[in-house]
Amino acid sequence: MLKKILSGEACAKCRLCCIFDRYDVWETPVFTAELCERIKAARPQTEFVTKDGGYIFRVGELKGDELFSCPALTDKGCMLGDDKPFDCRIWPYRIMEVGGRRAITFASICDELYHRPLSQLVDFLREGLADTIFAYADLHPEIVKPYYEGYPVLLFERKPL
Repeated sequence: MLKKILSGEACAKCRLCCIFDRYDVWETPVFTAELCERIKAARPQTEFVTKDGGYIFRVGELKGDELFSCPALTDKGCMLGDDKPFDCRIWPYRIMEVGGRRAITFASICDELYHRPLSQLVDFLREGLADTIFAYADLHPEIVKPYYEGYPVLLFERKPL
């Protein structure tokens, strides 16, 4: 979805969005039942919990600098390929609820896009990606996360929740 502004090679090298520490475990992607089954077939020990109609992986308590990798992450990248969860397909964009409205925010931890002007990131949203994100969230409200301080808001939805 983001190939126009984010190179696949840069993502493949980084994988930062697939690894979580105790402070960003709230960012884990929301999976469909079908994707859960695909992951469990390859990694039977993986556990999922329900989240508002979707599923997130169960992460035990992380201590100190301990990290948790997405169970779909392999040495060659994501085992799900182009069937990744929607959260993953739009990252580092995030959809969050901000003051009663849905907004598209940006995870500035993505080094590849961090150095781009915010105007370029907003323009890309206005070219149709924002409509896609909001339409998906209409059908899958479980992907909308509460606003997390520090995420720049790039675009508010025109209609209130």
